[in-house]
Amino acid sequence: MSIGKTKIASGIGLVLALALGPAVWAGDDFAIGSVKVRAGTAASGYLSVPAGKDGGEGGIPFTVLHGAEKGPVLALVAGIHAYEYPPILALYRLKAMLDPRSLRGTLILVHIANMPSFKKRTLYYVPEDWKNLNRVFPGDRAGTMSQRIAAVLNDEVIGRADAVIDMHCGDGCEALIPYTYWMISGRKDLDAKTRELALAFGLPHIIIDDTRGHDLKTSKYCGNTALLRGKLAITTEAGCLGRTDEESVDLNVRGALSVMRHLGLLEGQPEPAAEPVWIDKYEVVNSKWSGVWTPRVPMGAFVREGEIVGAVADYLGTWKEDVRAPFTGILLYVVGTPPCNEGEPLFEVGRVKEK
Repeated sequence: MSIGKTKIASGIGLVLALALGPAVWAGDDFAIGSVKVRAGTAASGYLSVPAGKDGGEGGIPFTVLHGAEKGPVLALVAGIHAYEYPPILALYRLKAMLDPRSLRGTLILVHIANMPSFKKRTLYYVPEDWKNLNRVFPGDRAGTMSQRIAAVLNDEVIGRADAVIDMHCGDGCEALIPYTYWMISGRKDLDAKTRELALAFGLPHIIIDDTRGHDLKTSKYCGNTALLRGKLAITTEAGCLGRTDEESVDLNVRGALSVMRHLGLLEGQPEPAAEPVWIDKYEVVNSKWSGVWTPRVPMGAFVREGEIVGAVADYLGTWKEDVRAPFTGILLYVVGTPPCNEGEPLFEVGRVKEK
């Protein structure tokens, strides 16, 4: 797909872009980390993660495509959970296919937010401190590795963006259907815009998520941190089980391009979800045991309250518990591999909102 000669968006896209408010714009240059990018060009580099008391330091690979004209700044963040490969591959594809001269505004691509996990191929956790990066925002530059990474992302990426898409998928153990979290901030003006952003990404299921905290000091999640800072933000989930299949990568590419058109960074009409299924309640069911998990219901299945979703046995194969659906709804994801640990997820159920 060639976008090199696309003209700058106008009409509806322009109105949407202007509705975001003033973009971050420093003359002809866009500065991030130690990199300055001239208008109409692209540049890549690493955001430096400082060394801490635990010693480790590192870098976060990124690319900036700085448009030829002023406009909103959109940050696409992949690899916060670094075993979730389709969003990571999608951002490399976007880097190759987009021409910054065609953009009205600026696109920040965070290719792999969690490099320590990517290198070690770990699920959920940063290997240096065994913390979940998406539970420690807004971070702490003097904290552990996870906290330092979160702080850099908060300062350098969220702080420079007008809109943030935190791009996820099912981790290496999770069989997951594509869906988006529409996080409710309590600000009607902001919530109306993020609702449209969630629709614009185009995934068929949208969770109405009113469970996130409203204190920036304990924001926990990347997307929620952006939201509490007054940015447009959603979290997306497309792909599963550590796969790199073309369908999942393409879902992420198409979603990102649709959002760019929605915000006016690119010419053309977005491709919003045609008939979205709204989820007004969700629950992640965690294991009470460490042992061996056997799911009995596939992802995407409709389950009734009390229905057995799977069973847990100990390491000797002795049955411990049948795990049941807490309420009637769609199985948004189910752990698709045998290991289970006490306190960690087994599946997630979402209740479909009545029309």
